[in-house]
Amino acid sequence: QVQLVESGGGLVQPGGSLRLSCAASGLTFSTYLMSWYRQAPGKERELVGTITSASGRTRYADSVKGRFTISRDNAKSTVYLQMNSLKPEDSAVYYCNARNTPVNYWGKGILVTVSS
Repeated sequence: QVQLVESGGGLVQPGGSLRLSCAASGLTFSTYLMSWYRQAPGKERELVGTITSASGRTRYADSVKGRFTISRDNAKSTVYLQMNSLKPEDSAVYYCNARNTPVNYWGKGILVTVSS
């Protein structure tokens, strides 16, 4: 059974940092494209960023470029999202996604709130 479990969310002040983790089990992690998505209240889920399975190449949404960094540790079957210079508009539920077409798995999500 595949599980993706996010951790590291919470409340942070504007300008602060958080590091999200997503621990995967039940799959061959190193072969999966890993992504972070987020969904704010009343808005559609959006892609935050992606890291490839082989080369570890990353790409980001324009809204987070230069502030967020995705990394992965294949030995630990874990993907990370380092979030710096957080803004109130970054507040959302953040979801981990694992994709190796045609299969696609989601975590349950974790709440990040940026507020003073």
